[in-house]
Amino acid sequence: MEKEDILKKLLDILAEDLDFYSPMIKEVATDMMKENFTQYPIFVAHQHEVKLGEPILLREDYAREFSIHATTLEELVNIKLILPERENDFKLNYKSPKEFMCILLLAPSEARFVYVPYKQKKKTD
Repeated sequence: MEKEDILKKLLDILAEDLDFYSPMIKEVATDMMKENFTQYPIFVAHQHEVKLGEPILLREDYAREFSIHATTLEELVNIKLILPERENDFKLNYKSPKEFMCILLLAPSEARFVYVPYKQKKKTD
């Protein structure tokens, strides 16, 4: 299987998990911004042990494929996962945290930022 195929499969699985986790992630993002902890919440999605951010949703607790940790742009700059000279570029490209979750997908072969819209509540008539 080629690297792109593996990544596409991971993104498909992640999309299912994020659909499930969406309300919980949105609540955490809202709290982080309301408490002035950050205006740039970032959620780390992973399938293995990582020591980045704070664990908020563990896959084994929800029978999911991915665990989610909460972190911030500031932390990622501090540990140089995002270079300080690229911080402003990141902020310019950062999508509204009220509408999108910013996901840092950590896969065995790479790391990638993806923006996923929060799941919309179904309207009832």
